[in-house]
Amino acid sequence: MFSLPNISIKNPVFAWMLMSGLIIFGGISFTRMGISQMPDVDFPVITVNASLEGAAPEVIENTVIEVLEGQLTSVEGMKSMTSTSKTGSASISLEFDISRNIDLALQDVQSKVAQAQRRLPKDMDPPSISKTNPEDQPILWIAATSETMSRRELSVYVRDQIRDQFTTLPGVGEITLGGYVDPSMRIWVEPKKLSTYQLTVSDILNTLVQEHSELPAGKLSEGDTEWNLRAIGEAKTPAEFGAISINQRGGSPNFTRLQLRQVADIEAGLNDIRRQSRVDGISSIGLGIRKQRGSNAVAVADGVLKKLEQVQKQLPDSIKMKIVVDNTAFVREAVHELNFALIIAAILTSLLCWLFLGSLASTFNILMSIPTSIVGSFIILYFSNFTLNTFTLLGLSLAIGIVVDDAIMVLENIIRHREMGKSAKQAALDGSNEIMTAAIAATFSIAAIFLPVAFMEGVIGKFFYQFGVTMTAAVFLSLVEAITLTPMRAAALGGKGTGEFGFMSKFMHWMTDSYRRLLKTALNHRAAVLVSSVLIFIASLGLLKVLNKEFTPAEDQSRFMVRILAPVGSNLEYTDARTKEAEAIIKKYPEVTTVFAAIGGFGGGDVNSAVAFVTLTPRTERKRGQIEIMNALRKDLSQLKGARAMLQELSMRAFGSGRGYAVEFTIQGPDWETLEKSTDLITNKMEKDPLFADVDTDLQKGAPEIQIIPDREQAALRGVSVQQIGETVNALIGGVIAGYYSENGHRYEIRVKVRDENQKPDQVLASLTIRNNRGELIPLRQVVKIERQKTLQQITRRDRTRSISIYSNVATGQSQEAALQRAESITREVLPKGYTFRTAGSSQGFRESMQSLFIALMLGIVVAYMILGSQFNSFLDPVTILLAMPFSITGALAALWISKQSVNLYSMIGVILLMGIVKKNSILLVEFTNHVKAEGITNAKEALLKACPTRLRPIVMTSVATIAASIPAAIAFGPGSESRAPMAIAVIGGVLVSTVLTLFVVPCFYSVLATKRRGWTE
Repeated sequence: MFSLPNISIKNPVFAWMLMSGLIIFGGISFTRMGISQMPDVDFPVITVNASLEGAAPEVIENTVIEVLEGQLTSVEGMKSMTSTSKTGSASISLEFDISRNIDLALQDVQSKVAQAQRRLPKDMDPPSISKTNPEDQPILWIAATSETMSRRELSVYVRDQIRDQFTTLPGVGEITLGGYVDPSMRIWVEPKKLSTYQLTVSDILNTLVQEHSELPAGKLSEGDTEWNLRAIGEAKTPAEFGAISINQRGGSPNFTRLQLRQVADIEAGLNDIRRQSRVDGISSIGLGIRKQRGSNAVAVADGVLKKLEQVQKQLPDSIKMKIVVDNTAFVREAVHELNFALIIAAILTSLLCWLFLGSLASTFNILMSIPTSIVGSFIILYFSNFTLNTFTLLGLSLAIGIVVDDAIMVLENIIRHREMGKSAKQAALDGSNEIMTAAIAATFSIAAIFLPVAFMEGVIGKFFYQFGVTMTAAVFLSLVEAITLTPMRAAALGGKGTGEFGFMSKFMHWMTDSYRRLLKTALNHRAAVLVSSVLIFIASLGLLKVLNKEFTPAEDQSRFMVRILAPVGSNLEYTDARTKEAEAIIKKYPEVTTVFAAIGGFGGGDVNSAVAFVTLTPRTERKRGQIEIMNALRKDLSQLKGARAMLQELSMRAFGSGRGYAVEFTIQGPDWETLEKSTDLITNKMEKDPLFADVDTDLQKGAPEIQIIPDREQAALRGVSVQQIGETVNALIGGVIAGYYSENGHRYEIRVKVRDENQKPDQVLASLTIRNNRGELIPLRQVVKIERQKTLQQITRRDRTRSISIYSNVATGQSQEAALQRAESITREVLPKGYTFRTAGSSQGFRESMQSLFIALMLGIVVAYMILGSQFNSFLDPVTILLAMPFSITGALAALWISKQSVNLYSMIGVILLMGIVKKNSILLVEFTNHVKAEGITNAKEALLKACPTRLRPIVMTSVATIAASIPAAIAFGPGSESRAPMAIAVIGGVLVSTVLTLFVVPCFYSVLATKRRGWTE
């Protein structure tokens, strides 16, 4: 008869080589796998950025956003489109279905943008298009500071001497320079001097075009030599620019010797400073290191740190460099903690097996199943292009209890046959063949739970896919190990497997006898047992109302972000001053090691905002947790005058494309003023509600704007065109790029602008003159009206409709679901008819993931029923087996409530895992009861009283092994423990309760259904 146990027992060398191969090649695969916090998933988000320098948000919306959105609407597979119009810039974010190939979508977007190019303003640069992914955030920020160098000198040195040394490192994708501003030649025009010499800004610009020029002149031959000719006409220094002669005035020759320095101040400076960065109060240039997609984040960081040590030795004494943000530190520590938990789980499981079996040989046999199954799984993970991340390592840590279960089931049955007096080889063969059906059924039923995970939608489905593949690989390898290698080792090692711990043997005999008596009583009162169990399950569902529900628990990553928002219209200097005050408050906390602030953001778009990345000492070195510190700091920063400070922990940012707040939603409607008023009402109510903290919105109204309105009648009388007015104001006030010059191998901009320091805007405008069509100079104030208005700093749209987004953290100890429901309730009360509420970012991910998890759970139960029905060739046996599943939910909810944990993504993983684990106990009971019937006992009660106590020891052992494997994760205090604990606690509670109830409810239900089957008697 063909039998896998028979093959391995008769060919032990083959079995040993199979085990060795799995361990060796699994170990090699492990060393070659990348390390990251989350699975490397392509988020289906594409961003289109465009700039039109100086244009107001309304102009950007009408001339850029409207044109681009009109073309992009027809892109295939687009889920939503969000756009933002700011002064001088436009951004459109396109989110696609997760099934859409992001690279093909990128090509479609590029094609649509190219089609729209001809309808965009002629003087704007072509839009840039890029994929967006949370994984593309910098993994490291390095700050360069200098107390002696100017900002321009430091910027150039970092860009030319430092950045490229890191760019060429393996795995480094792109380097962002925080606080960097491009050098330029600044020509500061003085309007009074222009008037004195009867000049306009057009004369200055024309002079630069004509007198600052360098064209190739060709070649000349002289004898045997060929000479290149070069007409050097470009100025290179401020002095050379100052010496340029202004030879024309209004298109006519200028016969008076006049140089550029006489009407303008010239300096080698920087572009308009709209951003700056600082580390611990010292001005700096930050280098943000991004890794390439799919590369090992920790390995890339190690390479950068090693290179930094070399670079620091070559730096001049005036420059200092240090790591200010290290996002890989948490990943490194969390992965190390998970690996440690794996080892502890293996040790605990082995000790418990030794205690139950009382044999070192049997314990060694079970212990060997762990590396074979767990290490062997790395082969499948490696060739699936997975990384060592939270989901794969969590799967493996939980798989330890499961893979040991299979070995325990087989070995315990072999020992039972050994105790009958059989030889080691015969006992191994008979025991493994007898239990093989149950082992296969248990493995396939577990795999069935994870099969629907492959059909989960959204980004969370991609994360769960890696978890499901990891678990499936481990349990299938454990099945192969249990029915081939375990019997072989049992036959080879021999031993009776009892006697070393007599007290445990006596305890198990006592437990078995007690269970037999209790089971007999239960079978005599089947209705009471079944009704009581149903009531217990229904009552436990009431815990769902009191348990907090959230997407993911906040993790203590020893880092968080503070966002400082000054009043709309504040300039960079004002925001910088408020940020310094906030930094001073933050630095008072002894747990804070580094504060890296970026004023104006890293893109320099909003000068009235700043972000500060705060790094804390490691968790083991401080008494207070991160959330406790954030709550205290939130209270202190509320005293900040002239600005608002909002705190955000960063662990949720990896799960979506939004800002990463727990509460994110948008409101939309036809009238913008109604949206503004509604937003004010909503945010005011949320700020007063104890469910919310750090309420914020992207509505920034009240930006001061000076409108220059042409007086067409006066302009016509004086011969001035509207175009001339616009060009003059744009050139002198907005600033204009008049050309380029060379310096040290680089081309820099020449920028012409009026110097407006310490002058009121009205005074600056009043000092400008414009040349009419007759060559006369006309004061600008004679042909325009100047009005001051309040306007929007930015305009957001979603799916081509103006919208406003509202963000908030959830107050400590509150439920994210309750906060979302309350936010929706408040919004529904405030919004009039025709206006809509839509969740976004993490809030949307929370609702979608919970719905997907529930569907996957239901589908998993259906698939499990189908597989069990096929294996047992019965419609009723699967129902009996699946009866244990509701009690696992009861135990999980009770454990979460007792430990004050929440229902979240990770605890739901534990519940799904329970659906597979708890069926094992039922399978053991049902399968062996059927086996007893086949031996001739047809009375259902007698069969159950014989079969169930016989299977008590493996049931208790597998349950205790699963609990033991989960204990390290449940009680862990290291990095990432906030995510692992809910899952492990749910597993422990579910296994504990379901095991106890299964031992009585399943036999009672089986007994009730026995009357429906052939061959059974009451």
